[in-house]
Amino acid sequence: MTSIHVLFLLCCYFSTSCIAINNITSSTFLQDSDTIVSNNGNFTLGFFSPSNSTHRYIGIWFNKVSTNDVFWVANRNNPLNDSSGIMNISADGNLQVLSGRNDILWSSNLSIPSANTSFSAQLSDAGNLVLLAHNSTDNSDANGTIVWQSFDHPTDCIMPNTQLTITSSNMKNALKPWKSLSDPSFGRYSLGTDSFTHSQVVIWDGDRIHWRSGPWNGNIFLGLLYTDEATNYANTFIRQNDRDRTVDIVYTGASTLAFSHYALTYDGTISEKWWDGEKWQYVWGAPAAECDLYGYCGAFGSCSSLRSPVCKCLKGFTPNNPEEWRSRNWTNGCVRRTSLQCGIEGSKEDGFLTLRNVKIPDHTEWSVGVNQVDCRSQCLTNCSCLAYAYDAGAGCMYWSRDLIDIQEFTSGGLDLYLRLPHSELGTSSRTKVIIIVPVIVGSIAVAASIYFLWRIITERKVRRKKEGLENLEYGDNRHQVQLKELPLFEFRKLAIATNDFQDVNKLGQGGFGPVYKGILEDGLQIAVKRLSVASGQGLEEFMNEVVVISELQHRNLVKLLGCCVQNNEKMLIYEYLPNKSLDFFLFDPVKRELLDWQRRFTIIEGISRGLVYLHRDSRLRIIHRDLKASNILLDEDLNPKISDFGMARIFSHKQNVDNTRRVVGTYGYMSPEYAMEGHFSEKSDIYSFGVLLLEIMTGKKNSSFSFEEHSLTLLGYVWKSWNENAIASIIDPLIADPVFWPEILRCIHVGLLCVQEFPGDRPSTSTVLSMINSEILDLPGPKEPGFTRRLVSSDSESSQLLHGQYSSSTSNNISITHLSAR
Repeated sequence: MTSIHVLFLLCCYFSTSCIAINNITSSTFLQDSDTIVSNNGNFTLGFFSPSNSTHRYIGIWFNKVSTNDVFWVANRNNPLNDSSGIMNISADGNLQVLSGRNDILWSSNLSIPSANTSFSAQLSDAGNLVLLAHNSTDNSDANGTIVWQSFDHPTDCIMPNTQLTITSSNMKNALKPWKSLSDPSFGRYSLGTDSFTHSQVVIWDGDRIHWRSGPWNGNIFLGLLYTDEATNYANTFIRQNDRDRTVDIVYTGASTLAFSHYALTYDGTISEKWWDGEKWQYVWGAPAAECDLYGYCGAFGSCSSLRSPVCKCLKGFTPNNPEEWRSRNWTNGCVRRTSLQCGIEGSKEDGFLTLRNVKIPDHTEWSVGVNQVDCRSQCLTNCSCLAYAYDAGAGCMYWSRDLIDIQEFTSGGLDLYLRLPHSELGTSSRTKVIIIVPVIVGSIAVAASIYFLWRIITERKVRRKKEGLENLEYGDNRHQVQLKELPLFEFRKLAIATNDFQDVNKLGQGGFGPVYKGILEDGLQIAVKRLSVASGQGLEEFMNEVVVISELQHRNLVKLLGCCVQNNEKMLIYEYLPNKSLDFFLFDPVKRELLDWQRRFTIIEGISRGLVYLHRDSRLRIIHRDLKASNILLDEDLNPKISDFGMARIFSHKQNVDNTRRVVGTYGYMSPEYAMEGHFSEKSDIYSFGVLLLEIMTGKKNSSFSFEEHSLTLLGYVWKSWNENAIASIIDPLIADPVFWPEILRCIHVGLLCVQEFPGDRPSTSTVLSMINSEILDLPGPKEPGFTRRLVSSDSESSQLLHGQYSSSTSNNISITHLSAR
């Protein structure tokens, strides 16, 4: 909330100083003179009065912030008029606020069986007030079970690691801001969503939309302008459950920003802010300008803050009320000048005008499974379609109602294709003359440039052929990829370095081919990856690895030194890592003893950082698609480096998911959606990382593990052990030191979150790293993994996956068109 100053009593009625207690129990209560401070000292629970008010409320505030902003209030609509109030736990186990006359002003309102059960309430280090139930007959239940928590019932703020669940009962009222700076009761604004399928965040002013984020495409909100100042908004994401008709708005928080949170203020603004030690800094907020206000320019109007006046009618439209428009009252919007010609016999076909980088209109409709070309065709043949847009994550969108709430961005947004009659798309003769002359001149200049470029390319090709090299084609578009940017090694020198590729220098064998150790004339040790003629992989994978890995530089990625394309040989030359790969240690009964807990944690963290770089921080966004123990190389200090990018794919930063008819990878590491449907994304890499993480924790290989009693895979057995509180039985005994038990349990927990069956349930890469490093303390409960049972007892790296070797936790009848095993 913005500048909510809270006045705390400096003393209590019957004491000269306030008292701090640790928790609330059936025998210990919180009175007006008491406070509860979280263990880390960051948050306080207690009674307070807002500025310019004498009313008393129970709330939670930031303890180390001088303005003492309150982010959660219990009895917000039922204040106390004096300091006689208490918070206690009732006989039926409910947390409640009572007045001095024992009137219940607020309650957690739960129905909890209280037999053999005791209750306590604590304030967590994340600022979450939790009500715990303890089984008095179970000595192992000292920590208790959470039966209620304030994070599930936010008032006007979303704290890090908070999951804001929106249901039909609170669709428009998931967050309710204060009525004013002095009154925390329900204000005029509210926040929620208007759809359970293609959700967007909406702020309402009463029953009228005040602001909207645009629909969620699985990666970003399509109606927001993402700038360098607003990048932390990516820490918020939406998870949709069409079956239960619920939407989860999850805010993971920005770990580098102190006390970062979202707040919905009394004036209808949602903003992310953080404390810099002196004042609140705002990362992002909306609505921030008049163009952010919903439908500011009316139907078929477009708004730009860089223009004066800010509103204009779309091309082909004119103000509905010219007088109001001239007086800058744009609420009535615009109307079409010429009717669309759809269905009129003999008329010229309608066309589309491209509106670049805009916030797409409200009232979006969707065509499932339609590509961009067909999206245009469908709109053109549908007489009610007024515009369409396409996004890789959201798919084909079209509009059949008035186009409202269009905003122009300088960058970002989407291209909107506005349907216009042919006459509105034409140009005058004078305009044509003006256009034709520059076009002719430009064409001559382009032709000349192409000629000189052709001469340069031809001369370079001749020169490279003289060196015994060749130009290689790569990718579906068959565009040329030149190897000039990489150092080129002579085949002769590589043959000398590897002693003519003798088996004694062979480091390993992969799907690409053998890898050899070599020593160059200057003493530099290298690893030579030689494409085998018999390899199932070929030129495409070779060039893919060249293009991808040559653009990447990170301490947790293997370094590509160069390549060799000569004498029909194709080789990649990498830095030499003396300790081979992770599987060489992890699954060896002797060498695994070198991997104590601290080394394993370093390896886990290093792989996570490498993935964050691939998915988020590199210039190219890379989906690896084959993350496994044998592709994690170890340097002399056993630090991990991700290798083998032959199967990797480059995503645009707006792209969320892709699909393929050629499923490649390693059985046991492939996610369900990838193995069964060919869909791959960041979340499929997360699944592979989760498998790898559980392998590191257990010392067991997922592809060969089988718990015969239930035919469980490693994932299934860990899941079973987790639910039975018997996780100690599956942990590798070499690391099962009680000193490290909290970190070990956390890593198991994170591993299970990563291998959940549905991609939307899995955390993002950056969230995984924050979880592992305990920057996110309260982890959500995991759901059942995919591929928990094994149907046949055979080597998982055989083709028997096609015959049902693995069974997911849900049925799936989609066939695999082409499957390539590693």
